[in-house]
Amino acid sequence: MPGMWLKVLGTGTSVPSLHRGSSSYLLTAGGRKVLIDVGPSVVRRLLETGFTTRDVDVIILTHFHVDHTADLSTFLFASNYDVEPRTRDLTIVGGPGIDMFYNGLRAVYPWILPKSYNLSLIEMDEGTEEVGGLTVRTTPVSHNSESIGVRIEDVKSITFSGDTDYSINLVKLASQTDLLITECSFPERKVKGHLNLATLQKIVEEAHPGRVLISHLYPEWENFRGVLHAPYLLAEDGLEVEV
Repeated sequence: MPGMWLKVLGTGTSVPSLHRGSSSYLLTAGGRKVLIDVGPSVVRRLLETGFTTRDVDVIILTHFHVDHTADLSTFLFASNYDVEPRTRDLTIVGGPGIDMFYNGLRAVYPWILPKSYNLSLIEMDEGTEEVGGLTVRTTPVSHNSESIGVRIEDVKSITFSGDTDYSINLVKLASQTDLLITECSFPERKVKGHLNLATLQKIVEEAHPGRVLISHLYPEWENFRGVLHAPYLLAEDGLEVEV
């Protein structure tokens, strides 16, 4: 498929759910496949959508919480010991501490050390890098010390908030983006480090994204009876969006 396409692999949180997997997204852009966050069962979700770990060129971790990273070790283990071992290069992008995070995993699981492919780690905080032919911009957001928002640009632009509270950095990063994929953990309740609709509305009014896909949804959303108007769309697992 030409252009930029997003496959939503999961829209949930740390709360186990039969309906929503942990937040994860597969982006196809510039002939590359980028996996944004890789929480529990994401490797299986890839298979369910017709892809394998071998198809992914870049993994971006918005932060290191378990619901965003738990399947990274599964991914790397499969890269070595799948029916067809991985041979194409893999790049992992993360915020400050990505080297320590990866080395910690490797200390626990020595079997994830690449055997038949090259692995590159890129630490990003505030800045822009060319990653796999794509322009990747990141900025710190208000969650953990390593948390980053991510903007990927090819012909168009797509921005991922990661987990965050209100952040002027996110406003700047998402300015005029074609598609903003944003956490909105709760419709009304406000929890530090996360967004609700009222706080998200402030970001949208300041950043003016073209469309807004709401994700990272706690169970309270199941009882939401409000109406979301453009540019908002409530994400569902399996949703596919052309940017």
